[in-house]
Amino acid sequence: MLPEARPDHPNAWTTDSVRSKSDITYVLSAEELSALDDALNAVKASGLPVEEVTAGDFPLGIMEETVAGWIQEIDYGKGLVLLQGIDVSKHSKEDCALIFWGLGAHMGEAQSQSLAGDRLGHVVNLGGDNPRYRAYQNSTELALHTDATDIVGMMCLVPASEGGLSGYAGAAAIYNELAMHHPQLLPTLCEGFYYHLFGEHAPGESPVTEEKIPVFSEKNGCLSISYLRSYIEMGFAHMGKEKTAAETEALDTLDQVAHGPTCYRQFMLSPGDMLFFSNYTVLHNRTAFIDDEDPDKRRHLLRLWLRAHNPRPLVQNISAFGKRQGIAKQEGRTSIYDGELEYEEYRVTIPRQ
Repeated sequence: MLPEARPDHPNAWTTDSVRSKSDITYVLSAEELSALDDALNAVKASGLPVEEVTAGDFPLGIMEETVAGWIQEIDYGKGLVLLQGIDVSKHSKEDCALIFWGLGAHMGEAQSQSLAGDRLGHVVNLGGDNPRYRAYQNSTELALHTDATDIVGMMCLVPASEGGLSGYAGAAAIYNELAMHHPQLLPTLCEGFYYHLFGEHAPGESPVTEEKIPVFSEKNGCLSISYLRSYIEMGFAHMGKEKTAAETEALDTLDQVAHGPTCYRQFMLSPGDMLFFSNYTVLHNRTAFIDDEDPDKRRHLLRLWLRAHNPRPLVQNISAFGKRQGIAKQEGRTSIYDGELEYEEYRVTIPRQ
């Protein structure tokens, strides 16, 4: 049975209800900023490396109930919360990382984001427009997609000199549009597709998922989305199969609707902005960008993949990478794709309306 459309669900936000990032913003108060500074100082005094800091090492005091409210909004509300108030000019990048990591530790357990095992990701341009670099390490345009985790966290330290806008769309709004205007496509999307794993599968395992990953799924009344079209296209190529006409139409229409004027909202993350969002109810992307020639002014964001302490209900095959544990570290491997397929042939860009 297909999930029902839910036009009144909080995650069914559209560009009419989220007109700018102010509509999802929580501005930290002076008392909350003071609490974060106290937690930061406590961690620095302990000497713990950032990736060893736990929620207990980063006590939030008066903020605990507030953080619980953010988690509720991420899991069952609009799906995303933008925090503002951190002045990056008054903190080193290392201190910003500790604050970001410490807050994230109260929402979930940080997972590995690549074969290199990095749990605190640095979103910087290392590969230019080389598509063999993972998306968070190049400057290319990205179409809307999901990651391999429960909650994604992003913190802006330095924006790009040109471009680099972030884009978002709610799963419920996309589903509602499809149910209203293209209901014949939903069975194909809910059945799902095999995914290529971009060379990040375990040794001896198949480079393609053993079962299909549904684009839309539902458990206990909770609608979820899982989608990365370029990996779907690579899956077909690796298996030597062609998409059916129905599959092509379903994927093309999904991309058009998700990036369309009803569902898709773009904005620029500013220095100090921290955005946390549900990987299962919010698709995200980024426009191409150009860095400043000054190394200190080049685009630099921090990223977390968090395994939620109390996850929302999910079907078992929600993720191409298995049990919500990110991408397992492999000794001697890097995040650069070294497989046989030419990724550029399958890279999906933002549809032009």
